Amino acid sequence: MTRPAETRQRIISAVLRIIGDDGVAGVTNRRIAQEAGVSLGSVTYHFATQQDLLRASLLHFVDCETRHFGQLARESQGECADLGHVVELVREVANTMPQDSERIAPYELYLHAGRDPELRDAASDCFAAYDKLAATVLTALGVPDAEKVAGAVVGLIMGMKLRALATGSGTDDLVDGLLMLVKGAAEPPRPD
Repeated sequence: MTRPAETRQRIISAVLRIIGDDGVAGVTNRRIAQEAGVSLGSVTYHFATQQDLLRASLLHFVDCETRHFGQLARESQGECADLGHVVELVREVANTMPQDSERIAPYELYLHAGRDPELRDAASDCFAAYDKLAATVLTALGVPDAEKVAGAVVGLIMGMKLRALATGSGTDDLVDGLLMLVKGAAEPPRPD
């Protein structure tokens, strides 16, 4: 017998796959039930509305991302003073974000968070975890005001990843662009 928590998780995983394949508009209770291998009644039992379902899906994704990137930040403290190590870390991060439907879903959910104020806090938590990892790496590289630069680095990574998803390109442009940004931020200001 499947426990309620397992059923709920199967539903959330199905929602993320559906959103990745067909966007938020593709999410229907019938499709979720089929994709998750649960009864139609289970979907409505666990989630009263589609907003609840979308919110739970984003929160689940954010929880996973926050734990993953928080762990990377802790592991990277003190190890990122070498630019070569940073390049490998960026490649690792980029490659753990495969270009499949489940990685498209977060972008859809982030856009949805722009329309749903109740999802904005969850999205903010996720971006805070990304920013923390970026600031940790930038600080280790000697970038002044790393916390201020972190948001731009995260924006570059997210934008380049979105571009890779949209075009089917690889992560080399991401790594190269990030290195250019970090090298520029680490340079001392030029006298006027």
